[in-house]
Amino acid sequence: MTTLGSRGSFITFEGGEGAGKTTQIRRLKTRLEALSLACHVTREPGGTPGAELIRTLILDGQRPPLDALTETLLFYAARANHLAEGIRPALMRGEFVLCDRFSDSTRVYQGVLGAVPQATLDALETLVVADTKPDLTIILDIPTELGMQRAAARRGADHADRFESETFGFHEKLRQGFLDLARAHPQRIIVISAECDEASIEQEIWMKISERFSLERGKRA
Repeated sequence: MTTLGSRGSFITFEGGEGAGKTTQIRRLKTRLEALSLACHVTREPGGTPGAELIRTLILDGQRPPLDALTETLLFYAARANHLAEGIRPALMRGEFVLCDRFSDSTRVYQGVLGAVPQATLDALETLVVADTKPDLTIILDIPTELGMQRAAARRGADHADRFESETFGFHEKLRQGFLDLARAHPQRIIVISAECDEASIEQEIWMKISERFSLERGKRA
């Protein structure tokens, strides 16, 4: 497996519940590795042993509710550990880092929906993320009802997590929040419809990735 000899590329996937982020990350990893490009696949909250412990607390659907600021601080604590022990080392090795959610999710879930002030989020972003920002963010956009149906089917008999158990109205606002972010950051964020079949979505993502990172057979330009 070839590494790139310089800072790698940081790609994040965002979107509502049931959008298929995990599936498309797996498919993209397969495509990149076919070109002998090293990949580090990870997720938020989580991605390192310490951050996974915090994830368990955040997503526990049975725990008493936490206020939005407390939840935000937990997310950024997990993110700080994830960046230090997972994301930054992989980027320094020259790898593609493919992350299922990152700070855009915090801006939508806790900022737009939790009403945590923008200034607070900006300060935490400066402190924790600093210059380790995504090179590209792909938002998989799906109608709210369809996404919730897919999430329920994936979950089966398991309990809904902290966010899956929210109302339809919450998830509708969530979808709009991601679309608003995409309009605000058109150079970094690409919106791709997640309504069609997995193979078609994969192909559209690959076209965007290939163009953005000038990928050729076996190397990156």
